[in-house]
Amino acid sequence: MIVDKVYFYCLNSKFVDKDDVPEQIKQVMYYSLTIGHHLGVVDCLDARVTCSRDEYRRWISLFESNASVHRKLSGFMKYGEITIFPEHIHQMALAMSKLDGKALDQKQRDITKTMMEMLQSIHQEPSMYIMIRGHNSD
Repeated sequence: MIVDKVYFYCLNSKFVDKDDVPEQIKQVMYYSLTIGHHLGVVDCLDARVTCSRDEYRRWISLFESNASVHRKLSGFMKYGEITIFPEHIHQMALAMSKLDGKALDQKQRDITKTMMEMLQSIHQEPSMYIMIRGHNSD
């Protein structure tokens, strides 16, 4: 599926879908959340920045010298969606910090700045994550 717009989402809250769950079951739900399963949990994602597919392609081309970061971000072009978890943040932040010396256009600066802020949020709260997802503008 080819998409027009790329949205960078950051988890801004989670809540348990059921109020009348016994405490023991809640503990299982919370544990499942910490290991990455979403049993009975609803994620609320907030779109932090958007760009066109071409702007995204130009932005990820900045990371070609860092094969793993480029490969991770390029996954969007193939799958239409990628998720960035705590295990990705160090390498991504390091690669993005090296962009300072490059000539970036305004959109690339906006995306990079917002991504760095979201990566910092994940560093402070490891249960957070970033989702990059495409949508058509129809």
